[in-house]
Amino acid sequence: MKTHLIMIGRTDDAWLKTGISVYVNRILRYIPFQFTVVPDVKNGKSLPLQVLKEKEGEALLKLFTPGDMVVLLDEKGKHFASRELASFMERQMLSGVKNLFFVIGGAYGFSDAVYQRAGAKMSLSRMTFSHQMVRLIFAEQLYRAMTIINNEPYHHD
Repeated sequence: MKTHLIMIGRTDDAWLKTGISVYVNRILRYIPFQFTVVPDVKNGKSLPLQVLKEKEGEALLKLFTPGDMVVLLDEKGKHFASRELASFMERQMLSGVKNLFFVIGGAYGFSDAVYQRAGAKMSLSRMTFSHQMVRLIFAEQLYRAMTIINNEPYHHD
């Protein structure tokens, strides 16, 4: 199974890029992993929010094929403890899914079409984080899940 982290727009801050890179390299020791940036919609700031979300959604939906598991990182999603994320990852690995996509939407969320395509929604916290920060936080949590699956000492209960 190949795991993907998809996001709208590039990471702007160098310190975030550095942190994300550290965890992506760690994740690659365990699983095939791809970090993909979907470019911002041209003139997106001048579009009505619903139109912007639909255009972002169209770009996202092009990435998925039938049979892919799509998990939206969404404030209304299910809350996972780190061990629960590890269990979720194990179930996906054993399920025969070829591609597992975790998706971070744009600043205003996802289009209805993307919500309909998703197989699950996951929330990282009840707190709100910038979309830039979510990239780093999720990468660290995915790495943590991989160490839990492999019984390595990174995670402490």
